[in-house]
This record gives sequence, structure tokens and C-alpha cells, in this order.
Amino acid sequence: MFGLFKKKTEKEKLQEEYAKLMREAHALSTSNRKLSDQKTYEAEEVMKKIDLLN
Repeated sequence: MFGLFKKKTEKEKLQEEYAKLMREAHALSTSNRKLSDQKTYEAEEVMKKIDLLN
């Protein structure tokens, strides 16, 4: 309740984006391997940004 209006940090936003990309990559892995690999690459780039923030 008290965190209702709390703004997300840059790291939290990147972590959510990473999780979203990995979910998409997993969903695409059975139908379109090339697109799945692209989403995985994008997720890895986001993870590099997260590592730089640490």
C-alpha cells in the first residue's frame, strides 16, 4: 500500500524488460528459432546494462 506511488528505479525497469524479453524468447523457441535467438540477444544486451549499473 505504501509503495503504491513509488517510482521504479532504472535497475528495476531493466530487470522487468529482461524478464519480458526472456519470456518472449521462450515462447518463440518452439515456432521461430531465429526470432527467439534475436530476443535472447536483446535480453543479453539489457543484462549488460544492468551489470553496468551495479
